[in-house]
Amino acid sequence: MMSQDASPDPFADPLVFGQRLQILRTRRGITREQLGGLVGKSGSWVKGVETGRLGTPKLDMILRVAEVLRVRDLADLTGSQSMHTHLFTGPGHPRLPAVKAAVDAFPVTTQRAAPPAAHLQARLARAWSARHSAPNHREVIGALLPGLIGDAQLAVRQAETGADRRAAQAVLAEVYSLTQFFVAYQPDAALLWRVAERGLVAAQESEDAHAIGVAAWLAGQAHRDAGPGHFEAADAVNLETLAYLEPLLPEASHEILAITGALTFEAGYTAARRGETGTAWRYWDQAREMAARLPEDYYHPVTSFSRAIMGAHAVTVAVELHQGGESVRQAAAADAATIPSRPRRARHRIEEARGYHLDGQPDAALATLNQAHEAAPETIKYNGYAKRIVLEEAESKNPARRRRASELAVRLGLLAA
Repeated sequence: MMSQDASPDPFADPLVFGQRLQILRTRRGITREQLGGLVGKSGSWVKGVETGRLGTPKLDMILRVAEVLRVRDLADLTGSQSMHTHLFTGPGHPRLPAVKAAVDAFPVTTQRAAPPAAHLQARLARAWSARHSAPNHREVIGALLPGLIGDAQLAVRQAETGADRRAAQAVLAEVYSLTQFFVAYQPDAALLWRVAERGLVAAQESEDAHAIGVAAWLAGQAHRDAGPGHFEAADAVNLETLAYLEPLLPEASHEILAITGALTFEAGYTAARRGETGTAWRYWDQAREMAARLPEDYYHPVTSFSRAIMGAHAVTVAVELHQGGESVRQAAAADAATIPSRPRRARHRIEEARGYHLDGQPDAALATLNQAHEAAPETIKYNGYAKRIVLEEAESKNPARRRRASELAVRLGLLAA
């Protein structure tokens, strides 16, 4: 059996670990030297594992490799049917089918009038507020999205003037942005890309600079999260949009300045994933300068870009560069309490935990993951990095640590109660 890209399917036959590793690494477009460097080994070590000269590594190294390769299910890498643990994909939210049905629907006739634009904007504002304030944010916005998607699509179809249509497209683009937050890290990659692409099209049709920036910000993230083979596509979207927004900056509104800052940081985030230290921190510095131009209490409703978020962004850069000590120093300087969004605050706690884990402080990492769970359980439940740390420490030789990790694993649904 062959997969669509004509490479062997690592799931079709009982391949050994090394063979699966080679296939998955090749699909991601990563060389042996690159993979070795990212997991703290050499290219010759990777070759030894792939060719069978070296045995299957221990769980902690398997999880590190899975993180770099963005393996969604550990069984895909190990071949063991007892290791079905989804890392970068959540279990599939109960409201996902209804959201998918709304995205897939294509009604060409209707007997009702579209809601006024002001009404849709008010509903969107409430939805964003709910997303930032609710610990079960996926449940909340998953309930709101089907109606919002249908009504926003209807508003575009029924717009009578060019101006009305562009305004409706801007609203629809923002609805798709909210939808992408819900769909991300769930087991339907095709749906994620459909939403991202529709958001880009609606934003371009709107001719609204802010809508274009937000759609590009999310599309860039989708490319980057697809793995190293998509980093160039992520950069292309980011940098093209930054070039489009740059002429607007001298007299930019807070919204335009914030989305430009968010895109600038994203370029640094991708550079950090590549291991380009100087480039990553240079983009972070540029984003910080833009954040400094915003009011102290300003907080972008979609990207969370603000003065307060820059400390969290610094932690992310250091973690992606695998700088454990620097991650911990940046974590000490950042103040998660100033991040008003619960899911974004939980995400920051997860990045801090990654930093502590890199720095050899597993107990601090677990304590920080517990804080992430308290802030937003539905954020950590869908985060592969958090689950990797929990699974690794659930096999710790330290009984107390193993117990704490196992208790958290049960709450995340990784282990049976």
